[in-house]
Amino acid sequence: MDLFQNTTPIYIQIMALLKKQIATQVLSPGQLLDPVREMAMTYQVNPNTVQRALSELEREGLLRSERTAGRFVTEDVALIQALHQTLFNDATTVYIEAVTALHIDKDSVITAVKDRLKGENT
Repeated sequence: MDLFQNTTPIYIQIMALLKKQIATQVLSPGQLLDPVREMAMTYQVNPNTVQRALSELEREGLLRSERTAGRFVTEDVALIQALHQTLFNDATTVYIEAVTALHIDKDSVITAVKDRLKGENT
């Protein structure tokens, strides 16, 4: 499985995947995560890599650990909403930088986005 790129540490890429899953509620608030070894097998990485990603997400407050029960997604809805907004802002920034580099005028960008959201290909 070539899920990861060589340009960024794998644990950061795992964090990004899990953040997206939390923000979009693929992983629900309060949901129990798979054990580290199972996640390592899924991602085909060393368990220490998964452990590092999960520990960082715990530090950020997106996960919580219960010693005998495992790791859970935060139930802090405000934190999840803030994460969702941050991911949206980051994606928007990347898009705007890309179209700005192409010297596309703002009206054309807005029209293209509206058309795409309506399902029209331009």
